[in-house]
Amino acid sequence: MIHNMKRRLSGVVMVILIIGIIASGCLQQSTPQTTEQTLTLPEGNYNTIYLNEETKDTCPPGKVPVTFTYNPQGENVTSVSLRGTFNDWGEWPMKKGNGVWTISVCLEPGRYEYKFFVDGEWIKDMSAVDPTADSYVDDGFGGKNAVKIVKGEKGPGIEHDTKNPAYLSIADNRTVIRFKIHPNQIKSALLITSNGEYEMERQLWWGSGEVWRAEIQEVKPIKYYFRLTTKDGDVLLLNTSTNPFFTFDGVNRFPQVEWVSKGIGYQIFPDRFNNGDPSNDPLALQNDELWFNELTDKKPVLSNWSDPIGPLHCCHQYFGGDVKGIIEKLDYLQELGVTVIYLNPIFLAGSAHGYDVYDYYRLDPQFGSEEDLKTLIEEAHKRGIKIIFDFVPNHSGIGHWAFLDVASRGKKSPYWNWYFVQRWPFKLGDGKAYLGWWGLGSLPKLNTANPEVKEYLIGAALYWLDFGFDGIRIDAPQELINGEEFFSELRKAVKEKHPNAYIVGEIWSLSPKWVQGNMFDSLMNYALGRDILLAYARGDWNGERTLELLGRYYASYGENVVAMGFNLVSSHDTSRVLTDLGGGNLGDTPKPEAIQRLKLLSTLLYTLPGMPVTFQGDERGLLGNKEHFDSQRYPIQWDTVNEEVLDHYKGLADLRKSVPALTSSKIKFYTAKEGVLAFFRGHDNEVLVIANNAPKDTDISLPPGKWKEVWPNGDKTYEGKLTVPGLKVLVLVKS
Repeated sequence: MIHNMKRRLSGVVMVILIIGIIASGCLQQSTPQTTEQTLTLPEGNYNTIYLNEETKDTCPPGKVPVTFTYNPQGENVTSVSLRGTFNDWGEWPMKKGNGVWTISVCLEPGRYEYKFFVDGEWIKDMSAVDPTADSYVDDGFGGKNAVKIVKGEKGPGIEHDTKNPAYLSIADNRTVIRFKIHPNQIKSALLITSNGEYEMERQLWWGSGEVWRAEIQEVKPIKYYFRLTTKDGDVLLLNTSTNPFFTFDGVNRFPQVEWVSKGIGYQIFPDRFNNGDPSNDPLALQNDELWFNELTDKKPVLSNWSDPIGPLHCCHQYFGGDVKGIIEKLDYLQELGVTVIYLNPIFLAGSAHGYDVYDYYRLDPQFGSEEDLKTLIEEAHKRGIKIIFDFVPNHSGIGHWAFLDVASRGKKSPYWNWYFVQRWPFKLGDGKAYLGWWGLGSLPKLNTANPEVKEYLIGAALYWLDFGFDGIRIDAPQELINGEEFFSELRKAVKEKHPNAYIVGEIWSLSPKWVQGNMFDSLMNYALGRDILLAYARGDWNGERTLELLGRYYASYGENVVAMGFNLVSSHDTSRVLTDLGGGNLGDTPKPEAIQRLKLLSTLLYTLPGMPVTFQGDERGLLGNKEHFDSQRYPIQWDTVNEEVLDHYKGLADLRKSVPALTSSKIKFYTAKEGVLAFFRGHDNEVLVIANNAPKDTDISLPPGKWKEVWPNGDKTYEGKLTVPGLKVLVLVKS
């Protein structure tokens, strides 16, 4: 794979991985020297690395073949898949042969946890079915995961693949090309194309790698290769010896939804946001799941807006929030700078959260009429606010008309194959008689591999987009039995009719496979907001550790995806961010240091690429602990507000509007020291964001030139050095 032209390559990474690409980026100064027809390799003494040369190995360098085997011991099994930390607990189907199910995969050396998923159910205790595992650990749900230790040489050295957005993408209408390499191996790099040469910059770094990047201001077909400068001389990074040039045909197969990157998002949990029409409040009770569930004698509760939280608060305590209530607050949201509203489920369902849908084509009457909904969308659009709705394809509620027919008629029902019934007759709510989300009998799992179910669900998504919505947030996509197939078809159908519709998947982990251009535009980026930024804001990690984690994060996604990021810290599924930062619980007065840390965290969220998303009420300084009956969902008490926090969020919106670089797709690291981390924004690195999570002030050196502070003040200019105040974020613009 590594060939010498005239002298040997020494001291450079020798392990090569073939990985794919399509990333987003920024413009470098170009010096057109050649045309596509005349691109040739230079004469002279160069070392050459071919990335995609075919080999006889079963796995690319840096990865090891590993086989997993499941023996059902004679039991009748129809499907088995492998799920683990190596595939973000997604599904890799296993093949049956000679009575056992197997799969061989290529894994990097490391430690992995996994389970078998048999006929739609998790194996509870892997120690009982897989004697080949290296060990077993508790899974957190009363069972055991298996552990596999993969040994071998750590790699890869250099990675680039034109099919992967992480390496080649179109972002901000520019062509972004990147490669990844082991750290400190090269001094400089050139992208040499059929239309010119572009100096590359070291964009990101972490302990085991770094990313180099170039951007071309236009989008057109090119051929290209890389020229790297090492301490031992120049190296040409090529495709193969047969076809030495990488090629890009100029077709943007994963267009950026451009309105997202400039947006400010706001999540609304409708029942708890604002009550604009008390007359429809009792309608929440008539379809509640507890009336259908035959295994409980609990009854739903209708409460006044300021009533205390009860044991049913999560799911069956209603407060009367509705569509008219949202309309009443549109001016408030506009003042907050909001341009995108994400609505939790509003379709006919059996709970306050709405994730147990009864009819995907019908607005729940507790929220108002379709005329009200149409008015909301029209009034929002007048204010420049787009709205995305919550879509739940993995499971319905037990009150869904198809499931009720199955429960009543059994196999005579035309909808029998819409679900996974294991025993009939059954009582509604019996999670042991049919498959449900996480075993819950109130959430029967839909058979999305059934063409009728698929048509019904995709049709519902299109129905509401036709109605006027601007995008879709998809609940629990990893749980579908055929997720990649289903969401590829959904994307195709949606983008054909609504090319600018935004599609977001509820994936909590770092998982780039979902955003390759065939499924989602973005994930719900808890992996950024909670796993990295929240921990930094709490002071769990210093600046250097945080910058490394950010490096791994931004190296994993295309810059077009980063620009479309749905970036949040708290939501209806988490404690409120101010509570997570030590501010206290519902009813407490937030601690001053927690307020400072909230300001730090929210400022980072508003200055990173993508769209910051605020959960309703966080901008007012609300508190709420998820462990206390989901108290983060308690209704907003509109007569109570922390003005300091609210003014801060309004100021952040003004900052994003006044500094265009903050809504660009590009980020480039600058430095980290003690509690400080700093990064550039903008295609010319014209904005510098500096954060300090430590209470003490810290001195750092600035990049060359004069830098004017635009946040939090606007009257200071710095040069050479800067003292970063404790628990603060500074935003500087190059003078």
